[in-house]
Amino acid sequence: MLKWVLIVGASLVAACSPGRRYTTVEGVMLGTSLRVVADVEGVGQQELYAAVMELDRRAKASMSIFDEESLLSRLNRNETDSVDLHIAYCLHLADSIGALSDGRYDVTVKPLVEAWGFAGREAQREPNVDSLLAFVGRGKVAICNGRLVKADPRVQLDFNSVAKGYTVDLLAALVEGFGACNYLVDIGGEVRCRGVNRQGAPWRIGVETPFDGNMTDGEFVQKRVRLSEGALATSGNYRRYYMDAQGRKVAHTIDPRTGRSVLSRLLSVTAAAPTCAEADALGTMFLAMGADDALAAAGRMPGVKVYFILAGDDGYEEYVSEAMQELIMN
Repeated sequence: MLKWVLIVGASLVAACSPGRRYTTVEGVMLGTSLRVVADVEGVGQQELYAAVMELDRRAKASMSIFDEESLLSRLNRNETDSVDLHIAYCLHLADSIGALSDGRYDVTVKPLVEAWGFAGREAQREPNVDSLLAFVGRGKVAICNGRLVKADPRVQLDFNSVAKGYTVDLLAALVEGFGACNYLVDIGGEVRCRGVNRQGAPWRIGVETPFDGNMTDGEFVQKRVRLSEGALATSGNYRRYYMDAQGRKVAHTIDPRTGRSVLSRLLSVTAAAPTCAEADALGTMFLAMGADDALAAAGRMPGVKVYFILAGDDGYEEYVSEAMQELIMN
């Protein structure tokens, strides 16, 4: 059923016609903001909202590390070893992105994320990083015949770098299943879209200015991106961070090689990709690399679509990959 939902949209474009009405649904999904704008036909706002909330329930029941009863939480506690399609997909994608990252992107990072206070628990005063690194590493877990196999029972998975983007993709499939030819779906600033907006133009998506503590949800926009097909996700360390007892900034992006917070002059990464899961993971990967390595890696990937905002000597510096340039609005 899931596979059918993901591909059904390919047959819908031919059935689209001009003058279609758009329906807007707003609310909360995955604990953050939700916005859907779609030209669904014959579907009321309440019906669409109910379907979106059911998707929210199913996504959290599978992949949330904050829900103690989710499948992922039970896998992390070794109460089961049976995986579902969502977890299998996310782990497979994490493998693909991780292979590009030189060890900087790794979803077995959960024990470190938790120790530093970014997994729903209070931060440890002085985490024993070396002991935690002993059971962090992508090679320590695999899926075999639909079951999660761990080299060490203390290995735990954290899909926060991919699950929200993946749920955006599921949401896009949902509105396509309702007949939408033109839509934008947005969960917490991670976006997937198709076609055109109400004015008949490509969708316009803002990239926030990445100053520490910017919680304004779009009031300060550094650039806008033009998109009519695909997905966009931004990763940054300007919201989820704290200052420790010594006055040092601790951000939520953790390097799985060192076990410590990644801080560099790379302030935010916006990635565009065919799917939001891929864009989500790529954004996290580049941010975890730090400025110099991220710039070098992007230069070695001619097809990658990324927009970096970096701290400069006098304000912000920007890097736009060649493939991304056509999407940036000046």
